[in-house]
Amino acid sequence: MAGEIEKLRIDKYLWAIRIFKTRSLATEACKAGRVKLNGQNVKPSYVVKVGETYSVQKGIERKVIHVIGLLERRVDAKTAVQFYEDQTPVEETYGFKSVFHAPVLKRDRGTGRPTKKDRREIDDLQSDLWEEGDD
Repeated sequence: MAGEIEKLRIDKYLWAIRIFKTRSLATEACKAGRVKLNGQNVKPSYVVKVGETYSVQKGIERKVIHVIGLLERRVDAKTAVQFYEDQTPVEETYGFKSVFHAPVLKRDRGTGRPTKKDRREIDDLQSDLWEEGDD
C-alpha cells in the first residue's frame, strides 16, 4: 500500500521518512521557509511528486533529499530510507560536525566544581585550542 499513494503532502512525507520527529515540526519548517524545491519555499500542503529533489534545513544541518517513493505512514528508519535518496554534498555532511568533536577537558573524579581561577584557566586553554584549529 505504501508505494501506491498518489497524493501526499510534503509535511506528512518529511515526517513519514523520519526527517522530522513530529508532523507539526515538519509543518513549521515548511512555513518558516526551511523546505525548498528548486530554491523556492514550499508550503506544508504542497503535493510531493516522485523524482523531485528538496532541500531541507534542520538546525545547522542541511539535507538534500530526492524522492524515490511516497510513504504515507511513519515507519522504522530502515524502511524509510528506501523511499528517498540522500543527495547531501559530502562537505556539508561532515563540515559542521567537527565543531562537536572538539577536545573535551576532563577533571579528576572527586575534585569538585572548578574554582573561578580554575574556570579562567580552562577557558584560556580552550580558546588557545580553538585558535590553533583555525589555522
